Amino acid sequence: MARLPDRLKTWTALAVLALGALAQPGHADVPVAIAAEPAAASTIGDATAFLDQAENLQRKDHPRFVQMLARLHREAPPLTPRDAWRLRYLDAWEVMFQGNYAKSEQELHDIIEHAGDDAIRLRASSLLLMNLGWNQRYEEAFTLANRLASELPAIKDPMTRFLVLMNLSQMLDLAGQTDLAIKYARMMDEAIPSGENRCLPLNLLVAALYNGKRLHSASPEVQAGIDACTDAQQPVATNSIRLVLGSLFIDEKQPAKAMALLDHVAPTIELNRFYPHMLSAQAERAQAQAMLGNDGEARKAGLAAIAMAHQGEISEWLMVAYQVLYEVEKRQGHAAAALAYHEQYSAQDKGYLNDVSARTLAYEMAQQHLHVQRLETESLAKQNSILRLQQALNTKAVETSRLYIAMLLLLLVSIVFWLFRIKRSQLRFKKLSCVDGLTGILNHQTFIADADRALHLLDKKHGTACLMFIDLDHFKQINDTHGHAVGDDMLKHVVSLCQPLLRSSDLFGRLGGEEFGILLLDCGREQGLMLAERVRRTIEATPAGAGDQVVALSASIGMAVTTTSGYAMQPLCRDADAALYRAKRSGRNRVVADGDAAHDTRVA
Repeated sequence: MARLPDRLKTWTALAVLALGALAQPGHADVPVAIAAEPAAASTIGDATAFLDQAENLQRKDHPRFVQMLARLHREAPPLTPRDAWRLRYLDAWEVMFQGNYAKSEQELHDIIEHAGDDAIRLRASSLLLMNLGWNQRYEEAFTLANRLASELPAIKDPMTRFLVLMNLSQMLDLAGQTDLAIKYARMMDEAIPSGENRCLPLNLLVAALYNGKRLHSASPEVQAGIDACTDAQQPVATNSIRLVLGSLFIDEKQPAKAMALLDHVAPTIELNRFYPHMLSAQAERAQAQAMLGNDGEARKAGLAAIAMAHQGEISEWLMVAYQVLYEVEKRQGHAAAALAYHEQYSAQDKGYLNDVSARTLAYEMAQQHLHVQRLETESLAKQNSILRLQQALNTKAVETSRLYIAMLLLLLVSIVFWLFRIKRSQLRFKKLSCVDGLTGILNHQTFIADADRALHLLDKKHGTACLMFIDLDHFKQINDTHGHAVGDDMLKHVVSLCQPLLRSSDLFGRLGGEEFGILLLDCGREQGLMLAERVRRTIEATPAGAGDQVVALSASIGMAVTTTSGYAMQPLCRDADAALYRAKRSGRNRVVADGDAAHDTRVA
């Protein structure tokens, strides 16, 4: 089975911890106002102490927490203004827990604007940060995260600081800022308030380390997190780390250990019915079974993951499931089924990349806005200083006035210069989001989008184009034998070989893994076949060095032409992929065009 890209198995702390660690068996998603509770023997006495007790049970015994909120609303004891705002905050938390994000956001904004208590305002801001991230409103979320980070040194209340650190770690992990996510998780672990434990900090730390590719199955943080969450009797949080461990076993090519772990956690996952864990467990099971060569069991697990997914859902775990099903059907020789699963995988991949790009761009935009605000503050401070100086200089000579004007112009030039730098940075980030980070050519999403636009224009002027899909043969063997660092060097080597053969008008992109795509514009079928054969021969004839060894490469190429497949990107990709499949099925290291039988084009 082809190795899945590491990014497909990202553990998002926001999804796993924000609400998942709070789910307990027996929780009923019912509104606070109507939650059932046994009849109280007496009325609530000390409302402040009662609220303290309810908040302490928030993550430990959620059903009882809901009952206590219902009792507070039913009996309506006298509350101080601060306790009234605390109750509204807890209500907003519960409304968000039940999935009503819009109502929760409205309540949280009201609390932030009118509570008048810094601790409650900051807790509400921290919860709002989670709400915005959950709803993929990334730019607003990262802007709020910047504001909370700036206020962090002044937060004295231990629980408020704990909650703010938790959500900052989650959001920065989501933005790919691994060092900051780890920093805030460790700060949480060093300042655990009364009534809390190490489970959540270690969960966040493990997630950030994994997403930053700094974790392996023997890392002490993994076992420490499992032990802490087990001792805290938080099974969902425990399973979060165990499933990360399962992913590590798969990454380290230990499928038997992964299967043993999945079998061990299966009963608690089924008991808690936490959807992200159910989905990821099935996807991991499909991967492990495929690695063990159990195609039937791999297919069964992959289909189970797809069956439980919500309609229209985009998930890295669904990507894993579709990829496994594609590989299984391909090995079994079921071309139609393999193609169908590959199309689903491509759709998941595109959606996932869109979300990653949105997160990255939103974080950079938030940072740029923060930078601009700082510049504006500095500019205002300088302008105030200049105004004070002007009042003193009004009595001086004309020469001094001219000096003032020169200083003002210098300030304006400085501001324009900084704004220019900001704009240039924004354009650079936009460009980076369009290219593949390893090879420097177009990434999958940009290649497909640019190719679609180019084909649309070509259709209007009745030109011809050829689409080539290139797949390096036995690339997994290179990774397994020489390591992934050498594999990455091989990918860059292939790109350096192909680029001189292409025209400036041709599009060249990496589709994923060891697969590349080339769109030849204003190119006929025979010309396209000649270029494809040149590419194949060049790759075959130019081995690459790997230390003191030489690694030989070959490629299978499938080609589709607009004269037979049309100008729509989807059928053109389908025909090129089918031709590539025939080339690989016929022995690899050859070129096959759509409609042709596979034939060996190698020179004897």
